[in-house]
Amino acid sequence: MAEVQEHDSGKKKKGAQKKMTIRVDFTPMVDMNMLLITFFMLCTTMIKSQTLQLTLPTNEKVQKEQQNQAKKSEALTLILDTEYTDNNLPKTDEATGKTVHNVYWFAGLPDTTFQTNLLAKESFMGDTKENGVKVQQGIRKILREQNKDVMTNYDELKAQWKNREISKETFDSLAKKNAADSTLTRPVVIIKPGPNTTYEALINALDEMQINQIARYSIQLPTHTDTLLLENYQQRTGETVIRPTVRKSVVY
Repeated sequence: MAEVQEHDSGKKKKGAQKKMTIRVDFTPMVDMNMLLITFFMLCTTMIKSQTLQLTLPTNEKVQKEQQNQAKKSEALTLILDTEYTDNNLPKTDEATGKTVHNVYWFAGLPDTTFQTNLLAKESFMGDTKENGVKVQQGIRKILREQNKDVMTNYDELKAQWKNREISKETFDSLAKKNAADSTLTRPVVIIKPGPNTTYEALINALDEMQINQIARYSIQLPTHTDTLLLENYQQRTGETVIRPTVRKSVVY
């Protein structure tokens, strides 16, 4: 509250103005500020950090000379690529509105003689429903087939959890052990982002590792052998696969 005080010096000249001192008491204002701060502290919801959950590599004991190797029957290589428009912007699909990402893949070891084990092309299509049954498409179908043993057990555990036969904590624990079970046939996926690949394509590939319960995977740069395989695919299909690097010039 404000308070006005008048000063009386005794002798006053005729016509002289009165001198007044104004004092403002800020005590109520401080009290109100403290109440507001307390109110906002109690009513504010803190933003939770958004993180990407990944299936981390397992703790299997591997000899040093085998760390960068995988069995021929288990290896699966994914070469990622993103298509761009003439304006050097990521191309979007007219039907879905999503960015067009291509996944070129081959199982086992690369064949530079181009007689067997040639590159095939897929996309991140996900799942669809046919007659009420969920059906995998695109690269998800390939990954699921390669990790069939793990996914069969995973589906059984998921059904038990949905039927409330096991708790969520038990399901997560058993699913993690199942993904790392060395007695099951499991793939080793090598993800290779091309020079024009966007971060979205890489995140999509990592999501597929999570969805298909693949515990063994790595991210590597494409090699000269991969370029030869892409050139062979381009010659066989007539599609433009090898393009100039444009990703650095893209402005978001």
